[in-house]
Amino acid sequence: MTALPTNFGGQMKRILRIMVPILITQLAITGMNLSDTIMSGHAGTEDLAGVAIGANIWMPVFTGLNGILQALTPIVANYRGARAFDRISGAVFSGLVLAFCLALAIITIGVLKLDTVLTLMKLEPAVRTVSREYLGYAACGILPLFSAGILRSFVDTMGYTQLTMRLFLLTMPVNCFLNYLFIFGKLGMPRMGGAGAGVGTAITCWLLFFSFSALVNRLSVFRQFHVFRRSGFSLSHIREHLRVGIPMGISIFLETSIFGVECLFVSKFGTIAVAANQAAMSFTNLLYMVPLSFSLSLTILVGAFVGARDYAAARSFAKTGRIGNILTGFLFAVCLYLGRPLIALLYTRDPVLMQPIQHFLTFAVCFQFCDSTAAPIQGILRGYKDVKATFYSALMAYWGIALPFGLVMDHVFQKGPDGYWLGLILGIFFSALFLTLRLRWIERKYR
Repeated sequence: MTALPTNFGGQMKRILRIMVPILITQLAITGMNLSDTIMSGHAGTEDLAGVAIGANIWMPVFTGLNGILQALTPIVANYRGARAFDRISGAVFSGLVLAFCLALAIITIGVLKLDTVLTLMKLEPAVRTVSREYLGYAACGILPLFSAGILRSFVDTMGYTQLTMRLFLLTMPVNCFLNYLFIFGKLGMPRMGGAGAGVGTAITCWLLFFSFSALVNRLSVFRQFHVFRRSGFSLSHIREHLRVGIPMGISIFLETSIFGVECLFVSKFGTIAVAANQAAMSFTNLLYMVPLSFSLSLTILVGAFVGARDYAAARSFAKTGRIGNILTGFLFAVCLYLGRPLIALLYTRDPVLMQPIQHFLTFAVCFQFCDSTAAPIQGILRGYKDVKATFYSALMAYWGIALPFGLVMDHVFQKGPDGYWLGLILGIFFSALFLTLRLRWIERKYR
């Protein structure tokens, strides 16, 4: 067995070996979501609006439910560290069963309630039709998407994040090609406009699931676990998955949905404010992929050490990961501040819009640095399977502090959109502080 590195450089190299493929995978996923919107925009204004509305309805639901499924990562990491390999197959198959149940539930709710939701939004008839058709076609890919997420957690946690990266890098151009066929009606396919992006997404999800299935069935390192063996199913695995996953899913939903609510409140300040705010927010979300990837990699590493009861290594790697992420966040913050004019040019050349984009990017600098502190701690705590802390942190930080503070700054102090950014910064600062104290308590408990 290879000796664990004890110096900062050696530990960071091991973290990056897991983290970099995860980062590339997350960027590929973001690129696929972005391609739906961009390519639909070239089909028409109604198509762009319809797909954007559909994506905004789907993404908070997906991130919340996917957060539940991601609980398999710390569970398998703990089993792997404890060398309880016989329990890994049961955990994965039970996770697939849970993915099937969640997919069936969300499809049923969509069939019953989607029309009601779209009616309440009072959309134009053409936009409403595109949104409904886009979500309807995309729903055909929910089951394989959730199932592929379970298999991805298994593959990543076993230390093969590079395989996941390669699959998603291959999937991204396939998704763009399918969108091209069905949105614009090429190679004999019907021209479906924005709804065609839903067809392309659904087919891509099935291809992704079949690819992961082939991977775990054919490679000997995965085949030995027999993850599709039905005898591995256990209600105890389901209960453990839900115990860890529900707080994870809710905390992720609380975190992602607050940005949609923030954009809703900013909308009253006019088109320029909305466009500038959305540009700054989208670039911030892109940068967030780095701390998020650190978080996922630390969940895998810390979870394995905790399962092996090597708490000293868990603390050491957690400290290295946090320091490395803070240094990266500081570098990004400096580059973000100095590069505001160039970043604004990525979105527009209109001088009227460029100035407010640069203005909001100034707030994004502080937000990015605080996020670089909080995100890796979330991953470390999940490695300890301490998921309730991240739930309470997200609830209080975003909905107990950020939103009320933003409303007060807007309606009492007349700070406008700036008030909501100040609220987000204060909320994420509180989250980072709370999670830091919680991690110290957890590490003392396991010392």
